[in-house]
Amino acid sequence: MLHFFYVYKICYMQKGLMIFLMVFYASIHAQNIKTKRGIVSLEGIHVAKISSKSGEYTFMDLKETPIFTVKFVDKSIVDSVRDSYIRLNRIYNQEKILDLDYVSPSAFSGDEKSAVYTCIKSLKIIDERGINIKNLDELFKNSPKRKLDNKTKEAYTTRSKIDKLNITVNNVGEILSNGVPVGYFTNLPVSFGSEDTITDKSFIDIEIYDAKSKFIGKYITTTKQLKTAGGKTFTLYREMSGRASILKFPTYKAIAERMAILDPNFIKIKEKVEVGEIVKDGVEK
Repeated sequence: MLHFFYVYKICYMQKGLMIFLMVFYASIHAQNIKTKRGIVSLEGIHVAKISSKSGEYTFMDLKETPIFTVKFVDKSIVDSVRDSYIRLNRIYNQEKILDLDYVSPSAFSGDEKSAVYTCIKSLKIIDERGINIKNLDELFKNSPKRKLDNKTKEAYTTRSKIDKLNITVNNVGEILSNGVPVGYFTNLPVSFGSEDTITDKSFIDIEIYDAKSKFIGKYITTTKQLKTAGGKTFTLYREMSGRASILKFPTYKAIAERMAILDPNFIKIKEKVEVGEIVKDGVEK
């Protein structure tokens, strides 16, 4: 029994020593990065200057010569999926602009701290000697690929398909793709035509048909859900406000776009959209 406690004590001490050494090693290798009154300091040495205007950060040398800019981009891709990255641009050579991932010193860091931290720690275009023009030019010559997670990749794929379809809805409820009629809505609320969004709740679902009057699916106003004829369901979300996604009142256009993704046979992407004449209520249009 005593032997067991002795071994346990030794293991516990070794684990504690290992954690201490890891923390100590990290602390001695951590760079002291500070930004105060527009001056960027590394280990107490002034290395660059920074100014901001309308969300864009301009990095200058200590003589206040502008060298490059960093702009934060946060955009909606599709539904509630957003993408955040930085846009890097050289002032002395604007042939190319880079979209890059950025890193933050903490989850609560503002854009300025994240911009400085990324330039020093990740991109290595600022070091103890100042702005490193050689590394900056090399970055533009061999730009790194962004590391997107699967959810973001899928969202961009969906967005690309939607953009190619170029869907619009006219004032009589017809759905058009690149200007060609491909389907229509039925059971439209009285607010249709005066409002782009569907705010009315009704126990009568809004239905979607293709150009040959084949039932494609429906939008359930009480649950804000789309349901295809094949049984697939999808809940529409609005663009996120800040970091939180909120259920929204969708537009007719958004419903048609998402239905086209849920049912690939609804609108097929071709160089030329081919459909028959719209037949609605037994009348050819």
